[in-house]
Amino acid sequence: MKQETKDFSRFMVETSRHQEQFKYTDQELVTKTLANKQAFAAIVRRYEAPLLRYITRLGCRDSATAQDLLQEIFIKTYIHLNDYDHSLQFSSWIYRIAHNEIISSFRKEKNGPTPLEREGDFFLFDKVVDELDLTAQNGEMHTAAAIQAAVDRLDPKSREVIVLKFFEEKRYDEISDILQIPQGTVATMINRAKKKIKSYLEEG
Repeated sequence: MKQETKDFSRFMVETSRHQEQFKYTDQELVTKTLANKQAFAAIVRRYEAPLLRYITRLGCRDSATAQDLLQEIFIKTYIHLNDYDHSLQFSSWIYRIAHNEIISSFRKEKNGPTPLEREGDFFLFDKVVDELDLTAQNGEMHTAAAIQAAVDRLDPKSREVIVLKFFEEKRYDEISDILQIPQGTVATMINRAKKKIKSYLEEG
């Protein structure tokens, strides 16, 4: 009975922590963390899964390296939290840190991104097919597998804007903040990436 009571108490604590993750806005969590560093745990819980997906979608396939990158991103976020500009979306700010760390890692390792894995992103590849209106010459839609192969052929910068727009579902202004480039440049890069994808698909 005592063990069951302990287990229930532990469950209630974890439930409370989980609920706290969604109780506050990002900006409120930042303010709470600046006042009490323990509150940073809620930021970690909120962003660890999305950021890990972002890391892998940009081409980091080694799980240990991905976890190391994730840890480094949170360390940098915590260290520079005082520098966060509340006029910006926190999600864009932390994704910017993630972007910088991922690109830096690729440069250090001298390895480019590895192919996207379709597992877990099945419906997102289908969404790319729909949103890009990628119709084959015979009038049929290209398969998601073909889209995957075409995206894998993109240069890293083009690949990232496609990942941010269609896989991370970021708006143009958010991508602009993350990559620190004008929104017009974002639009141009996405349009060029679309044309490249269509060109690769036509090549077969």
